[in-house]
Amino acid sequence: MARVFVLGNASIDTTLRVARLPVPGETLMAAGIERAPGGKGFNQAVMAARAGVAVRFCAPLGGEPETRLIREALVREGLAGDMVESRAATDLSMLLVDPSGENCIVSTGACADALTEAQALAFVAGMDGGDWLLLQGNLGEAVTVAAANAAKEGAARGRVMLNTAPLRWDCARLLPLCDVVVANRVEARAITGCDGAAAAVALRAGGGIGIVTMGAAGCVVAAPEPAAMASVPATAVDTTGAGDVFCGVLAAGLALGWAVADALAWAQGAAALSVTRAGCFGSFPSRDELAALRRLINPDSVETCLHRLGVR
Repeated sequence: MARVFVLGNASIDTTLRVARLPVPGETLMAAGIERAPGGKGFNQAVMAARAGVAVRFCAPLGGEPETRLIREALVREGLAGDMVESRAATDLSMLLVDPSGENCIVSTGACADALTEAQALAFVAGMDGGDWLLLQGNLGEAVTVAAANAAKEGAARGRVMLNTAPLRWDCARLLPLCDVVVANRVEARAITGCDGAAAAVALRAGGGIGIVTMGAAGCVVAAPEPAAMASVPATAVDTTGAGDVFCGVLAAGLALGWAVADALAWAQGAAALSVTRAGCFGSFPSRDELAALRRLINPDSVETCLHRLGVR
């Protein structure tokens, strides 16, 4: 079985629940506060591991006491082996979530930016043929491109999956190195200037798979094999982290050697399950829930499986 190497970030997430998202210049009172480990790299590594594949995860962490929240979670998830000590303070994310489940997020990135090319290349050097490298936009452009190049051109001859969030720099140099690119509709339009299916096709710069996620409307896929996907209905309580659930489970499905359509169905089912719960890390499907989805999964049975798990 191929492994998933996740090179990214880890952060401390603070979630504030508000009656509605604020407008510029407005101060709102939050109904509650939650703190949890997070960061797109961390989230996607956790989901891939819970999906049942072997995962290695590398991210920089500062030395302040608050990182205990992250370090303890990494130990529980079996992902503690490849972290890099950083002089920069561990990154923070502030998440505002309204009653409909919509959210906005502001994050720091100095710790992620401090990861060096040498550290990234040392991590990627552990890949074997067929392994997947899962990347996001949190790290610096030069480091991310160097890691993708090493995964594709080195002895490993691995495969690369990119989640373009957060969109911090021009992806033009990176897209041709990617076997799979996942972007939400806002990111896809910013990268390609196109919407929907046209954007998915444009994201296939490497000749692999281009995916544009459309929230409740599902996703649009451009792939060598047929993989058109409908939406998976679920009542959203909180959409925070759903994209990370999708990417982590998709990477796991591909590492298992699944057909694109089946891997996408598994990823969509997991994401749909996550949005029915409040919070980010706390909403993620468990290993048992992902296993239940996996046993029943195919593009026609996702909704049935979700109903069996209690999702309406």
